[in-house]
Amino acid sequence: MSDAPTCPECASEHTYELGGFLVCSMCAHEWSPEAAGAEPQDVIRDAVGNVLADGDTVTVIKDLKVRGASGPIKVGTKVRNIRLAPGVGDHDIDCKVDGFGPMQLKSSVVRKA
Repeated sequence: MSDAPTCPECASEHTYELGGFLVCSMCAHEWSPEAAGAEPQDVIRDAVGNVLADGDTVTVIKDLKVRGASGPIKVGTKVRNIRLAPGVGDHDIDCKVDGFGPMQLKSSVVRKA
């Protein structure tokens, strides 16, 4: 086991040192070792702690009431191609939910699929 830190972009453990920088072999992100301990402020995590990124597919982990709709968004509903919107309050995911249309979700009610 190496003692290299996890990637701040994708949280992968597959990192290595190259030319004074740390490099992630999964997403090719490069960063300096001094910044390895600091996590960026705009990292958005799902309900179980996975780092989310634009274009990810997530699964709803609890029934969500939708104002103006005939029924709730059910547990297990997959939402594809999300877009992150950090700093917009606690609803930090923009997406389209099949049967409901465009809306914003909280990252605390989804799990990365």
